[in-house]
Amino acid sequence: MIVVALIATAHADTFTVDAGKEEMMDGGYRGTIHLVPQLPTGRYKKHLTWVTHAMDDIDAFFTGLKLPDPAPYRWRELAFHFVRSVGKHTPSAYATSWTITYNVEGSLLTSAAGVEETIFHELFHCNDEAHDGWSQKALGGDYAAIVKKCGTAVRCLAPYAPNDTKVRASGTYYAFQPNNGDGVHEYAAELAVRYWKEQREIAATGKLAHPAFKCGPAENARAWKALVEEFFGGRDAVPAC
Repeated sequence: MIVVALIATAHADTFTVDAGKEEMMDGGYRGTIHLVPQLPTGRYKKHLTWVTHAMDDIDAFFTGLKLPDPAPYRWRELAFHFVRSVGKHTPSAYATSWTITYNVEGSLLTSAAGVEETIFHELFHCNDEAHDGWSQKALGGDYAAIVKKCGTAVRCLAPYAPNDTKVRASGTYYAFQPNNGDGVHEYAAELAVRYWKEQREIAATGKLAHPAFKCGPAENARAWKALVEEFFGGRDAVPAC
């Protein structure tokens, strides 16, 4: 409890920490999930360390991005509610209204890298919500066409998948998993993760190890351009195709 208070106070301008509430969550394809309050202490203390490092990295990333003023993207003043799932390892996290509910038993939250990627994904959901559900309006048409064409077939979806995260039960990309709320919201959050990964790789090495997402199908280029202009002030260090 003391450790949580100290870290939360030290990072109060970036995030706060507390225990979430008990709930029976409708997890869509995951089924019903029992979540209980769980502070990140004792055996779960590592999660607070990972969250702190992730938020520091994300803050450094956006500080370096030098977004216009006022910034079109918010990454500070977030609340983290920590919970534990009973008998399951999903969801890893979910977000709404600048609050991220973090599951200390989440299957994606077993390393510092997994925590940072998940937080970046959830942070986008908050910004998407604040932009009046931008993803559905801007990306919904192309997303629906891709799903109609490919369904959940991994080979067909591969050129359109922004990130490599897959659902263990179905084997398909998380960005295109059925019965997961409004799927385009997840696609957009995975697209934001791809943006973050590519910008950091360019900054670190000056090049990408794999083809840029925007240089794939035309749908990718349209989605990338729309995302960069809406949320990231047009900042894109990835070279033109």
